[in-house]
Amino acid sequence: MALPLYIPQCIRTAAHPLHPPPIDEPVRIQIEGPLVSVQRLLPEVPWHVDAVYRQDVRPKIVGDMVIRDKYLGWVHQKNEIDYYGVTFDHLVPADEYYPEVLQINILDMDEDDGEYANTNLPFTVDPTEFIGKKVLAVPRCCQKRKGSTDRSRVNGLVTQKDLIREGARGLRSEGGLARSIQE
Repeated sequence: MALPLYIPQCIRTAAHPLHPPPIDEPVRIQIEGPLVSVQRLLPEVPWHVDAVYRQDVRPKIVGDMVIRDKYLGWVHQKNEIDYYGVTFDHLVPADEYYPEVLQINILDMDEDDGEYANTNLPFTVDPTEFIGKKVLAVPRCCQKRKGSTDRSRVNGLVTQKDLIREGARGLRSEGGLARSIQE
């Protein structure tokens, strides 16, 4: 059974402008966490971004929920994934290369009884409220870690991924052109 994603109220006064995620404003969102937690959210599928907004993805709205990058953390000794992240654009125009970024970290309660969360968050978390009930996801504004490089890091990763894709497309088209010339 899938557990719901729980994003707590912002602890800042006034609340951070991206917490909660703005439904009608462009923002690039990176959400990541232990794969076991992601699997609790969506046990039947590897990932689906509608969990963040708790609504169906709006396919008729251009630029809504466009996946830009995925991150898989590997345990090489076991040859398995242990950490998963996805970066997606919400209403970000195609020509916008440096949009605002919302970093959200999923914190697992089941594996360590909330020890990591209670060490790295500026508020106390009762793991009994989460274990087997819901999955905690906390935006950077409500973490001890400041995330001063989140915007440049996340946008840089997306740009790097775009350049790799463009380079691969160029090589494929050049290869096709070379074959045509040889024929």
